[in-house]
Amino acid sequence: MTEKPPKPAAPPPGPLAPPSNRRNRSSLIIVASAAAIIATIVATGIIVVQSRDNEGSPTSSVSRPTPSRALVSTADEEQVAPQETEPQIKGLQERAVYESGIAVSLSGYRRGTSTAIAAPANVPFVSFTVKIENKSASAVELGTAYLTCFHGDEIQESQQVFDENLHGLPDLRLRPGRTAKATVACEMPKDETYLQVEFTPSPLLTKTIFAGDVK
Repeated sequence: MTEKPPKPAAPPPGPLAPPSNRRNRSSLIIVASAAAIIATIVATGIIVVQSRDNEGSPTSSVSRPTPSRALVSTADEEQVAPQETEPQIKGLQERAVYESGIAVSLSGYRRGTSTAIAAPANVPFVSFTVKIENKSASAVELGTAYLTCFHGDEIQESQQVFDENLHGLPDLRLRPGRTAKATVACEMPKDETYLQVEFTPSPLLTKTIFAGDVK
């Protein structure tokens, strides 16, 4: 009896079929999106940390705007109005006394004519002695004193005359308890008799007006 030959063995299974291209593309897109999100989160965290470090670091190079200062009008500030006081009016021979203890008087009126080397030269003038007594508690700067002369019925300002022995007011610091004298001359025509001398011994004091007729 003839034996039948055995059936050949089944061929081994072949390799698995590769996934479809569509599925591969979807996976790549998902992976790329996730990586982008992670990168964004990491970058944001770095920026926030760096910003906090810059704010807290004294050597940070980040410039900060300087806060603007509001302009305040002087009208909003409290204004202290100076007290207005009237000048003292005295005769040419009278003595003016201030509350601070300073006293001023004029005396020894004389007429004359300035020399050729005077300023102004060769003009008629009237000279007088200014006496300043400091009985206050502080020194007086006579260099800041101010003297002006006027003459005539129509009141014209006179130039002060500087000549030999006519040097004007002294530029000194008059201490308490001291007295200073100076001979002052002002231009004055020979036919005029009215003389007005306005004297301020200190910018902190009011003016005194000495007025009257000179022979």
